[in-house]
Amino acid sequence: MEQLDLHIGTLEGGQFKTTASCSADSKPAVLPLAVKMRPVDLSEYVGQQHLLAPGKLLRRAIDADRFTSIILSGPPGTGKTTLAELIASSTNSEFVRLSGVTSTVADIRKQIKYAVERRKLVGRNTILFIDEIHRFNKAQQDSLLPDVENGNIRLVGATTHNPQFYVVGALLSRSLVFTLEALAPENIRTLLERAIADKRGLSSLQVEASDKALDFLAEACEGDARKALTSLEIAAMTTTPDDEGKVLVSETEAEESIQRKIINYGDDGHYDTASAFIKSMRGSDPDAAVYWMAKMLHAGEDIRFIARRIVIFASEDIGNADPRALTLAVSAMQGVEMIGMPEARIILSQAAVYCATAPKSNASYVAVDAALEDIRKERVQPVPGYLRDPNSSGAREKRAAGPDYKYPHDFEGGFTAQEYMGVPKVYYVPKDAGYEHKIKQRLEYWAKCRQSGVKE
Repeated sequence: MEQLDLHIGTLEGGQFKTTASCSADSKPAVLPLAVKMRPVDLSEYVGQQHLLAPGKLLRRAIDADRFTSIILSGPPGTGKTTLAELIASSTNSEFVRLSGVTSTVADIRKQIKYAVERRKLVGRNTILFIDEIHRFNKAQQDSLLPDVENGNIRLVGATTHNPQFYVVGALLSRSLVFTLEALAPENIRTLLERAIADKRGLSSLQVEASDKALDFLAEACEGDARKALTSLEIAAMTTTPDDEGKVLVSETEAEESIQRKIINYGDDGHYDTASAFIKSMRGSDPDAAVYWMAKMLHAGEDIRFIARRIVIFASEDIGNADPRALTLAVSAMQGVEMIGMPEARIILSQAAVYCATAPKSNASYVAVDAALEDIRKERVQPVPGYLRDPNSSGAREKRAAGPDYKYPHDFEGGFTAQEYMGVPKVYYVPKDAGYEHKIKQRLEYWAKCRQSGVKE
């Protein structure tokens, strides 16, 4: 009969301590380097000094052991789970972990029941850590509220998404919300060097990594400590030791271990990068625009999304300063749809560079929004009789009592002084940029003609 391993224990000092076990035929699981190198206390925690430096709110809350619920958001590999474990060990709390992907309301209720019993029997608080809390639906999140409110559990939720959009408002209002940032290259390098030297890590393998290898991993992993440590482990475990038994990891081994560079591009990354792309074109910086577009392409962004943003930009931010921009952008969108990747990148680059270097004007955009605002807030003006559909009964009645419509093409220059709105409103104010400068001059000329009543 096959035996199963059973280990029972608790989290102490950030590490799982076994208190009971059953012998088994199977071998224990080999923990990844990133797990083995998790810090045992806050002094070993690297990065996030904007949250954990002395005097910062999160550090004060941990040191004073005064908090009810904490939401940690940030990119993958920035230490959210590790920080949750350290909060538990620093506050002498029981650490219980659930997953937003696999856990149910029944799982939540069971752990809350244990937490209540634990507090009654031994007076120990429970930190319920929910990884990927954004994957919980509203009902699951709402089920936490009463027990967070009355202190049965201390909730620590982790998410790679913006909690303002993915965590219910009632839970947010009861929580301290902290954003972890991608680790700086020097932070990643510190972790890599520690992993090489520490007995929990790779010291038994006698790993020697070159400065270029460490620098490459620190930069290429995009602030993701887990990916950096995993790549280092792969490089070390797959490199043949030299005659002295040392494992020499060069830049070549480091590059091979990480393969294609993965960019952190969740929901926030998508919107933030698209925003940077648009603002770079608006700021007339073609180099920045191409860079952010390249990031989107590398991350697998939908090329149609990029093309649509360029079309909108061509009208919103360039407008009549260069009317050709909209034509080019629409042509690019059609070309991208027909051609697809990888050649579509060239079409998108041409359109983005053209828009970035074109003269800018948002006058048309401002004009329509101002007119819409007046429609919403002010009395809507009736259409003058001479402008109405000539076949309508209302138009015939108005024409009988008022002036006739003047057909501009019957006058020299295709213009005649005539009122078209009934109120002296100005919505479109062209700028001096590009072709719009000529439009401005033309409008100024027509305005003088209207004031003087000249018909020419």
